[in-house]
Amino acid sequence: MRRLSLLLGLGLLTGCAGGHPGKYVVFFTKNSTQLDTPAQTVITQAAQRAASTHGKVRVEGYAAASHDLSADELLAIDRAKIVARQLAVDGVDASRISQQPRGPVNNEDGALASRRVEIEVGGR
Repeated sequence: MRRLSLLLGLGLLTGCAGGHPGKYVVFFTKNSTQLDTPAQTVITQAAQRAASTHGKVRVEGYAAASHDLSADELLAIDRAKIVARQLAVDGVDASRISQQPRGPVNNEDGALASRRVEIEVGGR
């Protein structure tokens, strides 16, 4: 229950992650590509912001470093695709969305950081 509360809180607070008003972070559970309610909420917020701008929307998928690096990379790709698809469903023109897997993350904060997709609205 505590973990769920933490994820819900993080999901709601990450709409403006890192002080960048156009950056959104979607978290996934371990080895998952399923969008839960907090993830849907963050994607909806990003789509609403994208509707008010004319810039690009960049989607970067991450996955943990494990013993099977190709599976990790596929997971990062799948997560980015799922988020990009949901952004399009929520009204963002697919031609404005670019996807980039960032592959395995291997650091001490990797547990949560490696299970994310970052959305940057109006980015480079």
